[in-house]
Amino acid sequence: MAKEKEAESASSTGLLQPEMGDRDETGSSKVQKRKLSVLSKVCYAVGGAPYQITGCAIGFFLQIYLLDVAQVDPFYASIILFVGRAWDAITDPMVGFFISKSSWTCFGRLMPWIICSTPFAVVSYFLLWLVPGVSSGQVIWYLFFYCLFQSLVTCFHVPYSALTMFISTEQSERDSATAYRMTVEVLGSLLGTAIQGQIVGQADTPCIPDILLVGAENCTGQLNSTHGDSSLTDTRHAYLIAAGVISSIYVLCAVILFLGVREKPDCTKLLSDQPVSFFQGLKLVMNHGPYIKLITGFLFTSLAFMLLEGNFALFLTYTLGFRSNFHHILLVIMLSATLTIPCWQWFLTRFGKKTAVYVGISSAIPFLILVVLLESNVIITYSAAVAAGISVAAAFLLPWSMLPDVIDDFLLKHPESRGHEPIFFSFYVFFTKFASGVSLGISTLSLDFAGYKTRGCSQPPTVDFTLKMLVAVAPVTLILLGLLLFKLYPINETVRKKNKKALQALRNSGSDSETDSTESASNV
Repeated sequence: MAKEKEAESASSTGLLQPEMGDRDETGSSKVQKRKLSVLSKVCYAVGGAPYQITGCAIGFFLQIYLLDVAQVDPFYASIILFVGRAWDAITDPMVGFFISKSSWTCFGRLMPWIICSTPFAVVSYFLLWLVPGVSSGQVIWYLFFYCLFQSLVTCFHVPYSALTMFISTEQSERDSATAYRMTVEVLGSLLGTAIQGQIVGQADTPCIPDILLVGAENCTGQLNSTHGDSSLTDTRHAYLIAAGVISSIYVLCAVILFLGVREKPDCTKLLSDQPVSFFQGLKLVMNHGPYIKLITGFLFTSLAFMLLEGNFALFLTYTLGFRSNFHHILLVIMLSATLTIPCWQWFLTRFGKKTAVYVGISSAIPFLILVVLLESNVIITYSAAVAAGISVAAAFLLPWSMLPDVIDDFLLKHPESRGHEPIFFSFYVFFTKFASGVSLGISTLSLDFAGYKTRGCSQPPTVDFTLKMLVAVAPVTLILLGLLLFKLYPINETVRKKNKKALQALRNSGSDSETDSTESASNV
């Protein structure tokens, strides 16, 4: 479990307040270990909230905002969503590469990236939810600020994820930091959905009756300027208020992280004692069979939940008719996910991670089928939301729990190689984000082909059918394909425990050798 969490920390956590390294009178290294305080762990964990809060707000609401509030043509909305997510995927390895070349400053090597990117990130996030005065430049406006925000939030999140490796050499401290961080990140997802949903939900987004749409096909500009202008303006203001609140939380979290966490240069020594080529490491990683099988399986299951996330608000609004309270259902999903994360943590330690994958990710399938086959039903819809949240919790936790097992297996097969851990995580994120962009672009384009009516009070049957495909049939198919691929994943509980034991033995022997060499050098 030690290496498991270390790799997990390297790509998805960080925390700090550290051990101190002193030297005695003889000049030999004498490490005095000081445990990280609870306050330091909380400060580090708070830094994980901005990425999750903004990510949930964008994931659930950006598509419906572009279509019904900004009134962007569905075709161009699909381009914005696809290019933005694809660019987000590309920036992860790029930012990771540039960070690896950064020099140490008085604030550390990672913290300057976090602090310097924050003000620009919050400005670009706020402008993403602003409707520009010139309608002809809307597509460029949203595309530019979406890509800019994704780049800047990556400059925050990538160094933050790596921060744990620069806090302490004690694995137990990193493990504790990871637990704090995961808890706050799940709460951040819930908070982002709640803030955006509750503020926006208070505004009554106007819709256009079908009879008006038919009678004004050729004078949309006149219709939009005369019908529901006041209500639409209120809705746009509500999105800006929500963006302002989330931006304020983003800044507050960054300040708490900066004041409460100190990056330690001592802890990087073990990471840099054997430099490796990035491209050589990438080749080794991509040839590692368990890694390819794992990311392929999670690629399909992640796509399923991304399709559900991106289209569920539209499905609730138009297909099920929950126009005024769809945000409550989205909140139920995230609340269910938040409450069940500890349950899945217990389940995977008790029954194994592969079992948790099969049980957790498949639990939403019957409810998704029910919600599509039955007519609009409040009880069924909320039940499906709870079940979807349970699956979301499993999908959120399991990749970060299983990737370290793959890294353990890799290190045992390539004991001469070090420093490849970030590659495992960054390229897993790259593939899932790129696939997310493709899925969002295709789903919005599908709505355009189906005849989606911007601001319509109802949609044609073809749009209802398309939404059912996007939130039920496609996700269920992708989940089943992903679960079939997991059958090929070779690291079960027996293999995992065997690898962990072997790796711990190697680590102990290496530690003993290092101690002997240090003592010899001191005596000389």
